[in-house]
Amino acid sequence: MSRVPEPATAPGGPAVVNAPSVLLPFRFILTGVVAFVIGLVLLALRPDILASYHYNQYVIAATHLFVLGWITTVIMGAMYQLVPVALETKLYSERMARWQFVFHLVGFVGMVWMFWTWNMKQVAHFGSALAVGVLLFVYNLSRTLLRVEKWSVVATAVASSLLWLGLAVTAGLLITAGKCSYESAETLAPSSFWGVVIHGLSNVATLAARFDQIGAMHAHAHLGAVGFFLMMLVGISYKLIPMFTLSELQNVWRARFSLICLNCGLAGGFFAILIRSPLKLGFTFLILGGIILYGFELNAILKARRRKTLDWGVKGFLSGVTALVPVSALAMILSCPNLPLNSFTGQLENLYGFLGLLGVISFAMVGMLHKIVPFLVWFATYSPHIGRSKVPALSDLYSIRLQVVCHWSYVTGLVVCSAGILLSHHLTVRLGAVTLLFSAFALIANLLLMLRHRLSPRISALPEPAKRPGNQAALIPQLSLSK
Repeated sequence: MSRVPEPATAPGGPAVVNAPSVLLPFRFILTGVVAFVIGLVLLALRPDILASYHYNQYVIAATHLFVLGWITTVIMGAMYQLVPVALETKLYSERMARWQFVFHLVGFVGMVWMFWTWNMKQVAHFGSALAVGVLLFVYNLSRTLLRVEKWSVVATAVASSLLWLGLAVTAGLLITAGKCSYESAETLAPSSFWGVVIHGLSNVATLAARFDQIGAMHAHAHLGAVGFFLMMLVGISYKLIPMFTLSELQNVWRARFSLICLNCGLAGGFFAILIRSPLKLGFTFLILGGIILYGFELNAILKARRRKTLDWGVKGFLSGVTALVPVSALAMILSCPNLPLNSFTGQLENLYGFLGLLGVISFAMVGMLHKIVPFLVWFATYSPHIGRSKVPALSDLYSIRLQVVCHWSYVTGLVVCSAGILLSHHLTVRLGAVTLLFSAFALIANLLLMLRHRLSPRISALPEPAKRPGNQAALIPQLSLSK
């Protein structure tokens, strides 16, 4: 029988010591969940956002609410926790991360509001605040990556995703600058500070106006969705899925080539989309090749797992990954040269965006939240008491029944919403959005059960025989990350 580890390193091994304070990821995660619920309420109240062609101010506002408020916010919080643990190093600066949260919150809230009212000048102002937050995030994690002693596939994926995030935000700011007017440029001296700034923005607007607006918007979305979201999902899952299923990476070269294909396809696809080149289909196939390699590696990891029963958190993540199949099929259709631009192809674009954001990324995130949050709560609340008091097991922090409800209602909501989008049927979209909202409430109920342990810990005295050193090993099963 092995000895119980010291409290600081018990749950998950020494790497957990590198994790920052749990309050840091919590503020991001809880903010993101609130944005998720608001976004689903918005879809239920305004089903025309999905049931009609996508290029209008309300769709753009709702999209940025999900993209910046929900997905990006939660991923940022999770990365502050997972990157130090996965790469066995310390976060460069928690203080910088706290400031980044402020800039990010102000930026995305203001942007969504200004998109809704279509005040592009203010969108640019709030977008600048968001860009400062992104710069702090990228810098913080980049400095963290520089501390990594042994570079890995996961580190490569994280570094790539940070690069694409920075470029996506830059592209968004350039598009916004192109939609603003600069009458004041004529009244400002070109040599003054503001004269240089305004004349520079005016030149940027002139350059941006040369590109097709729809193409520029799609290229910008391409950088964010594939470059940041999908790249981060692929890279982190190479660490988390083996961890949660008691397995390991099976073929490092296959994993590396999946990232190479994704990066090369993304870079070429951006320019092909921007200039509406027929080469877009070729780069789409290159990205698809990366996804196929990822699927083979993920399947190999799961086949080699020692934990045969998958819990609902892992099932949710894998369901999100499975949604890559219809999304990839839609990507190939929409990448075809000379595709007719009509109402049906417009709805296909809506479906592609919906399934990509709420099907693949969001479903995977909901599954991982059921794994990450209980561990964070357990570690912060109970790890100091191991060997000294009786504490709950990790599985005692949440309800499996609520996880099942969350999972199947999410699947149902995705299917119903997708049907409503294809049929351009408002009532069906609304019904699907309400079902997704029900799933979100099940998630929130489980999160509250978890957080209740943080506010009111359940700690009791150990029976006398259990306090003897020889019997403390009985507590070890409670410490597994994979439970």
